Amino acid sequence: MPLNNQDKATVLRDILSSHQTDCCGSVAECEQVERLVKSLMAQTGINQNVKGVLQEIYEYGQHGAQSADLDSHIQTNQGRLSNWLDDIDQFSGQL
Repeated sequence: MPLNNQDKATVLRDILSSHQTDCCGSVAECEQVERLVKSLMAQTGINQNVKGVLQEIYEYGQHGAQSADLDSHIQTNQGRLSNWLDDIDQFSGQL
């Protein structure tokens, strides 16, 4: 069964929340973040503010997947993770 946009936003939020809480993650999670964001951004009619946030999250996932020290990458982005979680809570109904 394919995921709808609300489901994708929930999975994305869960991964980012886990990164924020645990201060660690896996390359597979970062790759999943990239796929989820790419899928959400492919939707027509998405608000430009939402697209901007999704682009930032995509770059976070991309850099994380390529990072030699993923835990450090996650720790460096703790403030941004908190902001993105708030943003996802606000815009998930618009997806």
